[in-house]
Amino acid sequence: MSMTSRWSDLGPRLGIGCIIAVIGLACVWVGGAVFLILTVMISAVMVWELVRMLDRSAPAVPLAVASGGALLVAGLLPSGYALPLLLAPIFVGFGQLSQHRATFSVFALMIVFAGFGMFILRDQFGFAWMLWLALVVIATDVMGYFAGRFIGGPRFWPRVSPKKTWSGTVAGWIGAAIVGAVFVQVTTSNYDLVGISVAISMASQLGDIAESAVKRRMGVKDSSSLLPGHGGLFDRFDGMLGAVVFLLLVEQLIDFPPGIVTGL
Repeated sequence: MSMTSRWSDLGPRLGIGCIIAVIGLACVWVGGAVFLILTVMISAVMVWELVRMLDRSAPAVPLAVASGGALLVAGLLPSGYALPLLLAPIFVGFGQLSQHRATFSVFALMIVFAGFGMFILRDQFGFAWMLWLALVVIATDVMGYFAGRFIGGPRFWPRVSPKKTWSGTVAGWIGAAIVGAVFVQVTTSNYDLVGISVAISMASQLGDIAESAVKRRMGVKDSSSLLPGHGGLFDRFDGMLGAVVFLLLVEQLIDFPPGIVTGL
């Protein structure tokens, strides 16, 4: 591979990534209804992309609107009432798709619960810990990208994700550990946060791999063409999807946040 082709996607990747990061972090900072609307919009678009990938004959737009609407209302209700509401669009979609129903159910469930989970995390833990989560995912992606191209080496899973290397995978873990260590210094957290950060990085990579496996199975390169030359929102947020779902699960098992934020 030539040096030019190796870095041909760097410009679009950085440009799109910066725009998404600025918009996302601004909405996270404001929080409340603004952040809820952002998560609703992103989740709805991801459901739309998912349905279009799996079954072109299925009503992608109505299912996306139903999922986004359920998430919007769920964000305004007590959690006990929100949970069945979030599951309802999954049952509707299961009946509307003529194929790949199990794949739809699993990923649509992850999408709506990740959207709901991000809103809850922001509401309960504040801006600083949402910033930490975002930086862990970003560091995983950026370190993996550059290490994979500078170092190269054995592929992680060539049949599903040809560009992903073991060097990039491990570099992503290192980047996440650095983010965790920095947050230990600027907060009263203990060093358990470093291990949690690495685990979140791994979950982020699994989210990326899972989406790649679906695209490979469906014979598509990108989830959509919404981001010119750079795929769709599902392609950009697959890592965050895995990270949020994992954090929601382990947050019930571990002491999180492992300390009180004082520096942010």
